[in-house]
Amino acid sequence: MAENMEIEIEKIQAAEFDRRATYDDADMDLLVASIRRVGIIEPLVVSRADDAFTLVAGHRRLEAAKRLGLKSVPAVVLEGNDAQQTEVGLAENIFRKDLSPVELASAISDVVLNGIMTTREVGAALHRSEYWVQEQIAMLSWPADVLDAVHDGVISVSAAANLAEIASDSYRAFLLRNAVENGATARTTAAWLQAYRASQPPEEACLAEPAAGRAPAQPLIPQVPCFACGQVFRQDAVSHLPLCGGCISTIRNVGR
Repeated sequence: MAENMEIEIEKIQAAEFDRRATYDDADMDLLVASIRRVGIIEPLVVSRADDAFTLVAGHRRLEAAKRLGLKSVPAVVLEGNDAQQTEVGLAENIFRKDLSPVELASAISDVVLNGIMTTREVGAALHRSEYWVQEQIAMLSWPADVLDAVHDGVISVSAAANLAEIASDSYRAFLLRNAVENGATARTTAAWLQAYRASQPPEEACLAEPAAGRAPAQPLIPQVPCFACGQVFRQDAVSHLPLCGGCISTIRNVGR
């Protein structure tokens, strides 16, 4: 059962992930302007348990209403644990295009931890594997500086995943800054992680002055020859091309 009613904004509780979300994009400004002119045309969707209301769909409309100082909003009220609540919530919250990877992970975590859906059910709904869903939830345990960088879009999730494994705050901050400034890929940060695990204590590596007169240390990143020119490069500086020996010889001989 569902009914339409006007609900006071102060009685509507948003999900945990939405309280962590930010609304600073230009689309939000357009939505505020639209609601100011014509009001909220599409009602919000909430669920009711006793006298409390939990927001299921319409997070951005609710935020816009708050910015406009509205006291109440039109809403469709779902009673109890209506199955429609889950479907609408996923469509509105998880499939939203404006979610950052961190907000998406938070939304998925809320759905699972609140017992709305299992990891398998979320995976099926999103056409993803259950393992992928578990990875999204695990992402929220990453260090705050790494999560901030992912949320701000200055580093990819795959590249950040390697840096999140570095326990030293100072060394991780050092690598994260370099990754952001130089646009490091996941392959690069994987090499950094490998070097970190095999090297001296990271605090010493960050602070130590280079020793004069010593031969350079053997690189920890593997070196591989380029199939085309034969020159040797760091493994994270070349691409992976599965070529047979005949094709490699042909490429090398072009232009000779």
